[in-house]
Amino acid sequence: MKIGIALSGGGIKGIAHAGVLKALEDNGIKIDIIGGTSSGSLVASSYAMGYSPEQIHKLFKENANSIVKINRFPILQGIGSFIKKRPITLKGLNNGNSIEKIYNKIANKKGIKNINEIKMPLVIPTVDIITETEYIFTNKLPQNINNKNNYITDITIGKAVRASSSFSAVFSPCKYESYAFIDGGALNNVPVDEVKKQGADKIIAVKFAPDVIDEESNIMDIAMKTIDIMGNKICEKSVEKSDVIINISTNKTGLLDTKRLDECFEAGYNSVIQDIDKIKNTIFEKQ
Repeated sequence: MKIGIALSGGGIKGIAHAGVLKALEDNGIKIDIIGGTSSGSLVASSYAMGYSPEQIHKLFKENANSIVKINRFPILQGIGSFIKKRPITLKGLNNGNSIEKIYNKIANKKGIKNINEIKMPLVIPTVDIITETEYIFTNKLPQNINNKNNYITDITIGKAVRASSSFSAVFSPCKYESYAFIDGGALNNVPVDEVKKQGADKIIAVKFAPDVIDEESNIMDIAMKTIDIMGNKICEKSVEKSDVIINISTNKTGLLDTKRLDECFEAGYNSVIQDIDKIKNTIFEKQ
């Protein structure tokens, strides 16, 4: 039996996925196939390359500030262009180069460059904003698919995770060949279907519980709530196809709140532990 796991996007709180993987390992649940969208792709790719959950946690802590460092000039330039009625350039707050460089370096430490060099089946969704089409970065083409052109296997790890994590208005679209890739969560925030196509017999879907909006919520909280609403609606049918659904509550962790990495890791771990008996019964029930 092959066990697959699909990790959702969620900004910096995506480190909670490493906590989930740690809890599963501690309880004898071995993951054979992994997929991740946006920040979920950062954890999924690292795990597929052989990094342990603890090592992934450490990597996040070492590199988080570099990844989310915001350059305010592009958005100010965009506003100025709008006021002067000039064409607005397609720029976000961060060009995403840092993600690409960091994850290429992480991959190189394992002797890996391209996604097709990874052994564990891995899927990473992204969306081409020009054609409004979903593409999947993977190291293994699934069998019996209608359109192989939507799968990309010859790409560096850094480019793949950068593309999937290019959340609009925070990161610029990721240019690759003729594509302009944006956050995979725009169409597929929890890639259950793609994990299933890789041959998973049992699938664990991991997503984040929506935060509550109150009088103390700021503009980023509202933005995250909007993402949660859209993401949950988009992935609703896909998540229902999974065997286990893990909802992580991170207590209003902001999209770029790097100070709460440890807290998020623990939240992911505890979200598994509190339901571990139910998870085991579902995963290991007789076929």
